[in-house]
Amino acid sequence: MLVVTTDGLPGYQVHAVLGEVIVSLPRTRNAFAEGVKSLRGGAYDPRAGEHLLRWRTEAVARLGHAARQRGANAVVGMRFDHREVGTMWMELCAYGTAVVVTKT
Repeated sequence: MLVVTTDGLPGYQVHAVLGEVIVSLPRTRNAFAEGVKSLRGGAYDPRAGEHLLRWRTEAVARLGHAARQRGANAVVGMRFDHREVGTMWMELCAYGTAVVVTKT
């Protein structure tokens, strides 16, 4: 599954646009309180980057799975977003457009 941040894929032709795919990953702040604290301006914690990388990697994998379930073999225009949900939760969201492509 190709997942890219660009709007097109050089060397590929888009045959069908299947629509938007969205993946939402809620994460509790309590599980990694120190890591999340450092993201919000607290003391530096080297584990914070590891958590974010793991969460983003998981979000991209789930996005590819969601696109595959719709019949796509690629996702273009992939983006991340995040927000606080109350005082104990945060949400990481990955989204993009599911497409069917062939190599030219």
